[in-house]
Amino acid sequence: MHLSQASILVVDDDHDVLTAVQLLLKTVVKKVVTEKHPERLKDHLTYHHYDIVLLDMNFNSSLNTGNEGLFWLREIKKMNTKAEIVMITAYGDIDLAVRSLKEGAVDFMVKPWHNQKLLEMLRGILQKKKGNSGTKKSSLGANLIGESERLQEVLYKVEKIAPTDANILILGENGTGKDLIAQAIHQQSLRSTKPFVKVDVGALSETLFESELFGYKKGAFTDAREDRKGRFQTAEGGTLFLDEIGNIAPHQQAKLLSVLQNRQVLPLGSSEPIPVDIRMLCATNLSLAELADEKRFRKDLIYRINTVEIVVPPLRERGNDILLIAEHFLEQYGEKYRKNNLTLTEMAREKLLMYAYPGNVRELQYAMERAVIMSETSELTAEDIIFSPIESAAASLAEPKDLRLSTVERDTILKVIRKNQGNITKAAKELGLTRTALYRRIHKYDI
Repeated sequence: MHLSQASILVVDDDHDVLTAVQLLLKTVVKKVVTEKHPERLKDHLTYHHYDIVLLDMNFNSSLNTGNEGLFWLREIKKMNTKAEIVMITAYGDIDLAVRSLKEGAVDFMVKPWHNQKLLEMLRGILQKKKGNSGTKKSSLGANLIGESERLQEVLYKVEKIAPTDANILILGENGTGKDLIAQAIHQQSLRSTKPFVKVDVGALSETLFESELFGYKKGAFTDAREDRKGRFQTAEGGTLFLDEIGNIAPHQQAKLLSVLQNRQVLPLGSSEPIPVDIRMLCATNLSLAELADEKRFRKDLIYRINTVEIVVPPLRERGNDILLIAEHFLEQYGEKYRKNNLTLTEMAREKLLMYAYPGNVRELQYAMERAVIMSETSELTAEDIIFSPIESAAASLAEPKDLRLSTVERDTILKVIRKNQGNITKAAKELGLTRTALYRRIHKYDI
């Protein structure tokens, strides 16, 4: 179906939103109807045909549902209408909007939206509704390999927020690919033709922090022989990615906050502030709970850098993505070291899936490179795959905080599997179990 043939119902209690959508759609669709009161949804859908319903996530309603948008989504689904439902959401409700996809919504749009992106989304929904388009893979997938639900949720969230100018905080363990997520956001943003500048702020000494970020004037200090732009100015018009943001000192946090509030930098040795136009992305391996400790991090800065947060899942929670990524590295390093057409035995694949990956994708990458280098045949066995002893040793030092018997048993199984580098036969023998009994426990504890 073409957009010009579509009938669209827009339900939102914000008059400005209804007016904006109506002005955008009235010349490009067959019919657009706006409604402020979600209670009238059933009447609209009972007596009229709509191809798409744009439904707000929140209404000023007496309903005590926790989120009215999800409530009305469920009510529409009960009617068995053929209308596709698109949720309208603000930055802060994106996690709820992602949840709405599991409850039957086909997509969601973020306020404020870009008109062209909204029209493209509507066209895509109508084409899919007719069956003209197959399964659509995320355009971000080229650098982020995987098909797991956890990763797809992250990619979908990236696609939705990338075109906005929202500041984004990317959370995740070391080695999960937070920098790839940042690059993907920039590539899908309206600033993609402008610079993408990455700074590992956690590695900057106190003396370098200001000069690297804000720049300096000639003569500002002993080695300042000429004017130099800081990273904020270098990223002008584009995206500035501050990695390891959780490691900067309180006084550095105060200076960063001042720049974000005023949207201008003051180079060292200068008395004239310089306006900057950048989109800010930040990343840390700390949790939000750790960042919320005011002894460690300023809350007002968290709010500035965290309009939306993205949590990158650890590799151990991504299931068969492990094998897809391993095969990618197998091909990459096979080509690099002139050992083409390498394959993995079933036992090698089993070993890869059983390991916990404390070092995440980075650890898998190193393990696969080593296996390719050391391989003597075209078929890599379980014995060829050796995981990092550094990561395994670090993981074994962690003391269990939960002392329930089931937790202790699970942790013991994990520790022994790691110790034996994924060899189930050896792990079972050390635990005093048969392979079958160990597999039952692996399944039981979802290891």
